[in-house]
Amino acid sequence: MEHHAAHFPDRFAGTAAMNRCGVITAWGGSAQELLGYDADAVIGLPAVELLTADADRPKAAAAVRSCKTGESVRGELTARHRDGHGVDLLVRAWPVVTESGSDWLAIFVGAAEIRRWDTDRAVVDGLFEQAPIGLAVFDPQLRFLRINDALQEIHGIPRETALGRRLSELFPGPEADRMEAGLSRVLETGEPATQEHRAPMPELQGWRREWSTTSFRLVNPGDTVLGVASAIVEVTERNRARDRLVVLNDASTEIGTTLDVTRTAVELAAVAVPRLADFIAVDLLQGIALGEEYVPGPVGGGAVLHRAAIRSVHENAPEASYVPGALITFHPATPQAHAMATGEAVLLPTLEGSEDWVAHDRHRAEKMATAGVHSVMVVPLRARDVTLGVAHFYRWQRPDPFDADDLTVAGEVVARAAVCVDNARRYTRERDAALTLQRRLLQVTTPQLSAATTAHRYRPAGSRTGVAGDWFDIIPLSGARVGLIVGDVPGRGIHAVAEAGRLRTAARALAQQDLSPDELLIQLDGIVSQAADDEDTPGAPTAGIGGSCLYAVYDPVSHRCTLACAAHTPPLIVEPSGRVRLLDLPAGPPLGLGGVPFQNTDVELSEGSILVLYTDGLLRGTSGRGDIDAGLDRLRRALARPHSDLSHTCDTVLDTMLPAGGADDAVLLLARTHALGPDRVATWDLPLDPAIVGQARNLTTGQLTAWDLDELAFTAELVVSELVTNAIRYARAPIQLRLIRSTSLICEVSDASSTSPHMRQAADTDESGRGLFMIAQMAERWGARYTLAGKTIWAECAAV
Repeated sequence: MEHHAAHFPDRFAGTAAMNRCGVITAWGGSAQELLGYDADAVIGLPAVELLTADADRPKAAAAVRSCKTGESVRGELTARHRDGHGVDLLVRAWPVVTESGSDWLAIFVGAAEIRRWDTDRAVVDGLFEQAPIGLAVFDPQLRFLRINDALQEIHGIPRETALGRRLSELFPGPEADRMEAGLSRVLETGEPATQEHRAPMPELQGWRREWSTTSFRLVNPGDTVLGVASAIVEVTERNRARDRLVVLNDASTEIGTTLDVTRTAVELAAVAVPRLADFIAVDLLQGIALGEEYVPGPVGGGAVLHRAAIRSVHENAPEASYVPGALITFHPATPQAHAMATGEAVLLPTLEGSEDWVAHDRHRAEKMATAGVHSVMVVPLRARDVTLGVAHFYRWQRPDPFDADDLTVAGEVVARAAVCVDNARRYTRERDAALTLQRRLLQVTTPQLSAATTAHRYRPAGSRTGVAGDWFDIIPLSGARVGLIVGDVPGRGIHAVAEAGRLRTAARALAQQDLSPDELLIQLDGIVSQAADDEDTPGAPTAGIGGSCLYAVYDPVSHRCTLACAAHTPPLIVEPSGRVRLLDLPAGPPLGLGGVPFQNTDVELSEGSILVLYTDGLLRGTSGRGDIDAGLDRLRRALARPHSDLSHTCDTVLDTMLPAGGADDAVLLLARTHALGPDRVATWDLPLDPAIVGQARNLTTGQLTAWDLDELAFTAELVVSELVTNAIRYARAPIQLRLIRSTSLICEVSDASSTSPHMRQAADTDESGRGLFMIAQMAERWGARYTLAGKTIWAECAAV
């Protein structure tokens, strides 16, 4: 039998004792597990009967002879398993001297198991000797049992010093404590774990070197815990690449969430710190936030910048040289000025050799020295070949300097921010232009009216959407009446604002003609339809098609309000009792459809009632997509307790409906109605008789005396005389004279004729034709309005 150098581990071995005749006298260990025979089945049998091949019998005989000479032998034999298959065994036998003579003892193991065990050990030894990654084995007390050359090179401590000691003994500090805590969890739970950590000590192999350690528990077949094994791999570059991707991804999602220049600068700062730098300042050219246009190309020296944003790893950024909002000018020697002048980023891994910069910027230099800044990057903000400002990055808490990879990441992040800043700047410019146009075109004063006290609010949409085409007006009308109009033009931007201004101008002009609300909407509908027909520019917005409008005329003498609607949200009425009700009006078609009539609705309003007109942006809430019915319910509740001051009521309603602003423009127009009682109105029916003109003058003089307005008697007598004379001469009965004491004295003469009066220039020889000319000279304003029964010529004299 061949000699073999294998070592037999006890946990795999079977044992057998044989007498000098080769008969088995004892059977134990793992013998039954290896060959399937129990002791009763084999004791008393010749050992050779367990061999499967005749060729092995001479080996057995040679082994017997060796044992008789007192030699131990090793070799490989094939035995027969109880179920019939062969089992390769490695056998070692020793002679044993007993009372009965020379016997021998054999120990045998499965050859395949021994070969596998030898292979595993060779693999482990080879791994520890050749693997480029760090390997360590710890005992149950977490002391080093074995480390390889790679790990010795990583932590820089000789193997002889490390073996038998714990991590916390070699590298006292929180990082080593954290690593040991992870090893303890693996030892206790038996669950493998991977944790990442920096070098245990900052000075060890560089602060930025990072490692990934995978640990698993070592247990023998008897479930005895032997310790923990760990594999240590450096992941510095992988993590840096991952961090760069994270910064770039965050920049794509977190920068430019609004169309606000300053907010975009703040978002850039938030992405950069602490992931890329310990401190950042973002400075924009002074007019950028205002939407000003700049010429393409770099920016020369002396440019004034506005500190838009800062961010630091320290609370309140004590190292900042200037606070947000400050105006800054960089000296030409500074890297900031150089970056803006050349359009190229500046990388300063170390501040050595920066004496010129420091000498011309001592304030910033002192702040940097106090903070311990050691590395700087400066990147210009450029978009569409326009320099918008500069972003500068600083490090002091992290000892590793900025490098070329950091500059690349910073450049990409700043480029993203620059495009967003430029978009915000362009939007700001257009929005400001639209708002300016809107204020000019839709400027509404609050006139002194006898008919009502008014208050209004216009709230533009938030910066995400843009200015819309909401419009409104308060129009003094003849007879102490007032016209209230609210409208909404589709679309956003300057086109919508211009269309809203055009409609408002047209509505005011039409209202001055004393058209009824339904007639006014018909005229506006025709204007919008005509504008749409005339529009021939491809891609241009359609002029107001689908717009809405609501027009109301309130008469303080009759207490009646006449309304007509073109697809607009219906008005609310707050009664003097505080009850809020929604007026049920025919909705009417949108403006611009053409050919569809509108319908008047008359309601009587008690004195002190509040008529509430608004656009749908007030109801849709902050998102701009809110439910109209829910918005109406909120509006009712907000109006349930109106203040005596309508301006205060407007503010309360807006705070309730749009506390954080809205996604759509919103108009709110309130009018508290007044009444002109009989003591302020005088009416007389006059016959169609020229002789009545003198009586009309006397009636006027007497009424003015009763009102204590004698100083207006001369003017009023002249106006009334001319109006009555024209009615008698050119019109039909019945004729009515009415005087109204409003904010001015109003003289009205009504007749049954619809003939329009015309003022003309009378010749020197003409005996008539000067009446309306004289009225125009004496009265503040005059005009005519038409009804189904005829017309009324009116004139307003001086204020009373």
